[in-house]
Amino acid sequence: MKKFSLVIIILSSIISCGKKQEKTTKVIPKKVIEKPSKKLFGYDLKDFRVVEKEIKKGETFGTILDKHHVFTPKIYEIANVVKPEFDVRRLRAGKNYTVLTSKDSTEQAKIFIYQHDLINYSIIDFQDSIYTKKIQKPITIQLKKSSGVITSSLSQTLDEKHVSPIVANDLADIYAWTIDFFRLQKNDKFKVIYEQKYIDDTIPAGIGRIKAAYFEHVGKPFYAFNYVPDSITGIEEYFDDEANNLRRAFLKAPLKFSRISSKYNLKRRIAFYGRIKPHLGTDFAAPVGSPIMSTANGKVIESAYRGGNGNYVKVRHNGTYTTQYLHMKKRNVKVGDYVKQGDVIGWVGMTGNTSGPHVCYRFWKNGSQVDPLKQKLPEAEPMKKEIQQKYLIYIASIKEKLDAIPY
Repeated sequence: MKKFSLVIIILSSIISCGKKQEKTTKVIPKKVIEKPSKKLFGYDLKDFRVVEKEIKKGETFGTILDKHHVFTPKIYEIANVVKPEFDVRRLRAGKNYTVLTSKDSTEQAKIFIYQHDLINYSIIDFQDSIYTKKIQKPITIQLKKSSGVITSSLSQTLDEKHVSPIVANDLADIYAWTIDFFRLQKNDKFKVIYEQKYIDDTIPAGIGRIKAAYFEHVGKPFYAFNYVPDSITGIEEYFDDEANNLRRAFLKAPLKFSRISSKYNLKRRIAFYGRIKPHLGTDFAAPVGSPIMSTANGKVIESAYRGGNGNYVKVRHNGTYTTQYLHMKKRNVKVGDYVKQGDVIGWVGMTGNTSGPHVCYRFWKNGSQVDPLKQKLPEAEPMKKEIQQKYLIYIASIKEKLDAIPY
């Protein structure tokens, strides 16, 4: 009996301890972590209904807002208020836009966001007062390198390496005064360090400036380094490895990409006539509509259509030099206009006496027509001597990196 009583006491103690333990156990609730609400240019998207679309052909700012329950008088008011900063008539088909509408049953538009490109946006906010602002997505810049050996053309070589054609275009601009890109030779070489822009560190958003380049043309080296010689003006220039300015008073040619179809030749024989007839110009063949540039600053002294010249423009640059551009499809300047180097003065055509689309480029020096490809053209203003040493120190490490790029 005593043993039985002892067993009962022990069991009661165990049960009692279990109950106490049960009472002391705490249930800790799970912590709910709220995700931050998504924002777009400072607007909290949880406060709006978001509509993202592409502008279709024929759509206008008015038709878009009308679909989102904004009435005509309000649309006119918005367009007039923002017009000085953003003309809504210039919306282009194919561009993306976002409309932020109210979340109530009206779903009325409150904010219109227009995407110009991957980086630039225009916002029209008409929730209360009407205003517009321009926004740029933050970008990061990474330095990229490329190199190659020319087999046919610079643009084709870069394309084979999946490099943007903008790089080829920019190289042509940089070397426009020193290398004739219409006369590149097979096995010419190049190296380039350039900026690649990114959005969110991953989305390519275009090409920035070329920081440095090297071109080996017919065995001769040509370096180019981006530098700001005057901190007051902030204007960037390109100089070589000896601090010489790559820019010249005249471009090598009036077209960016083309080929020479006929050179300046005082002894040219024309088979059809069976006699010698001098060719006093240099013909650059290019597709119809290609832009023709003035090779230097100057004043337009002739712009007309005349006989075998067809549509042509003549520019006086100073008391020594004059240039002329023949067979244009259309002229872009008139007599008296002042043009800057690189300005488009017309477009390639086939007017006048010509068997194919090209521009005949004629060059006068002291009143006589000469071969522009054989002229030693004047250079631009050189770098000031007092900053040359600073420049050479600046490019030293960049040149090392450029030289180390393999082909």
